[in-house]
Amino acid sequence: MNLHIIKKKGALLLLIAAAIVNFTSCQPEDSFADNGLTSTAVDASFTITPVEGKVNVYKLAAQPKGVLRSLWDTGDGLAAGKMTYEISLPDAGTYTISHTAVGAGGAKAEAKQQLVVATSDPVKGNILKGGKLANSDDWAKWTVTNPASSASIIFGSGSATLTASGWAGNGIYQAVNVVAGKKYVIDMVTSSTTGCSNTWLEVYCGYAVPVTGTDYSEGGKLRALSTWDGCATTAFSGKISAVGCKAENNLGIFTATQTGIAYLVIRGGGEDMKAGIKIQNIEMRPSL
Repeated sequence: MNLHIIKKKGALLLLIAAAIVNFTSCQPEDSFADNGLTSTAVDASFTITPVEGKVNVYKLAAQPKGVLRSLWDTGDGLAAGKMTYEISLPDAGTYTISHTAVGAGGAKAEAKQQLVVATSDPVKGNILKGGKLANSDDWAKWTVTNPASSASIIFGSGSATLTASGWAGNGIYQAVNVVAGKKYVIDMVTSSTTGCSNTWLEVYCGYAVPVTGTDYSEGGKLRALSTWDGCATTAFSGKISAVGCKAENNLGIFTATQTGIAYLVIRGGGEDMKAGIKIQNIEMRPSL
């Protein structure tokens, strides 16, 4: 082939390549936004079905079309789950079940349903009264211990918030009936929007009656948040069994050595609890 023709073809190819580069570089960034990778509509609908042969156990089933991942909230905060998911609700009450569906490109949608549980499970039910902290009737089941001018417990709809400054502290407790030889699992949802400074939150259970002016330590720590151990220094939310630290102080199991009345005590305080630590859904259940 003539060398002159080859040179002309090479020059033409260079011009075409430059034109393509120039054209694409001049397009606005969002011209390729609608590329089909992000779902424009995600269906978060789901069904709730009682599981046959199981007490207060329900099957949650999300419709699967276009859903890549499911997040469920049954009252303890958002948690990853499968599209078909079994939950146990041993306590009577009305529950709001929330499902967040995640589709292509991270698109999300949410659906909610209310589920009424008529009766508590006699085996797995919460032995505490007013553990939901839902209203004044629930709040009245708890006694405030060690009230201080620079510490407070603020009851709200579904929660109690502990705040303190200047190394003050306080807490709440409740008498419960326990059976010798049985183990009881204690848990609750805890959260803070700010984190805390030089702060503790501790859970105890023992047979001694709490005395105002004395820090309760009967039976040793069963659950704990402590900024010295690396917990609660920044914002957090979740069951204390998950967000608590130092495993030996976070086992959450009370073993009854005698039948009768024991006292569940939740107390906290510190130098600066900032926005405070919110407590919700307090549970004390027989271990199966």
